[in-house]
Amino acid sequence: MKLSGASFERFCSRIPDMAGGDKNVDDIKIAEVVLPAKPFADTLSFFTDKLGFRTDSIYPADAPRIAVISGFGIRLRLDSGAVIPSGRLRLLCAGLSETTTQTAPNGTLVEIVPVESPLILPPNRPTLVVSQKDAEHDWVEGRAGMQYRDLIPDRFGGRFIASHIRIPVGGPVPDYVHHHHIHFQMIYCVRGWVRVVYEDQGPPMTMEAGDCFLQPPHIRHRVLECSDNMEVVEISCPAEHETCVDHDMVLPTAEPKSDREFAGQHFTFHQAENAQWLPYSVEGFECRNIGIEEATAGIASAVVVRSSGDTGVSSLEHSAEIQFLFVLQGSAVLGDEKGMSWHLQADDSCAFGANFPCGLTEISSDFTMLEVCIPSR
Repeated sequence: MKLSGASFERFCSRIPDMAGGDKNVDDIKIAEVVLPAKPFADTLSFFTDKLGFRTDSIYPADAPRIAVISGFGIRLRLDSGAVIPSGRLRLLCAGLSETTTQTAPNGTLVEIVPVESPLILPPNRPTLVVSQKDAEHDWVEGRAGMQYRDLIPDRFGGRFIASHIRIPVGGPVPDYVHHHHIHFQMIYCVRGWVRVVYEDQGPPMTMEAGDCFLQPPHIRHRVLECSDNMEVVEISCPAEHETCVDHDMVLPTAEPKSDREFAGQHFTFHQAENAQWLPYSVEGFECRNIGIEEATAGIASAVVVRSSGDTGVSSLEHSAEIQFLFVLQGSAVLGDEKGMSWHLQADDSCAFGANFPCGLTEISSDFTMLEVCIPSR
């Protein structure tokens, strides 16, 4: 429906674009009414389950606080952090790259925002973060019935997130076709199995323990079902990113296009049973390459590393933005240059930047870990 009305058109004609010109009413593509949403889960359930609205996007996945829903001719933005004494209207406008605001005579705040928001990578603020699985309260409820454990609580300033995700009771997963507004995302299966279907990648695939998916930006996909006690580790950049629902696409798509690029990246399905173990850069270890570096054109790399003999002391110094380690089996002691130490075992992890040299000692003969590295750019 085209917006009209002389006063509103005069208002819209004053929306500035980046070139210093004007925008008019025809550039407004979507309108959203913003509503406060505390408690978030109950509010979303009320609108979707009881009133029949559908979810269009939600984020962040591990602890949702914003959702866009639509139905009955209107679009609502549920925001758990919103304080709205006089109402708020969002107008998504073509040709803008900055957000501007106006206030209506009745006090309603009108936000004019770009219809296509750019992906913003926050500045990297590296630290040394050790996460040890020692309490059930570490798990929180996230999207689609999944439980999340935050492995990098400080998120390196919002640049990275690593989550340990589990579904205790298997069977069909209440998921929907969706995609993520991200720079990088990979999922490694720790336990059990999960069936997922991806856009242009053929029939559903079953990822088992030791397997890995590289999910390029905006590839449509849907989690179908999983085993009991299914667990994966997911690493993404940036930490907070939008999950967008595609209500129209049916998966699997008709014709596979395995060589398709998504924002310069290729979907990758690494299967552990077909992998070749090769010497690692540190003596006493061997590794299998997951193929992430090639699939992302160097944005990230990932290997599974295991002890192959007398490993002694292993230095973890690097020059990347982040190095993330998740222990899959065995144990080792992580120590830093300040004399701090942590005993790591299965399901423990650490993440550290280039200026936080550390190393591993007391490495068990069965020690195995996932290593993800994102180089400085």
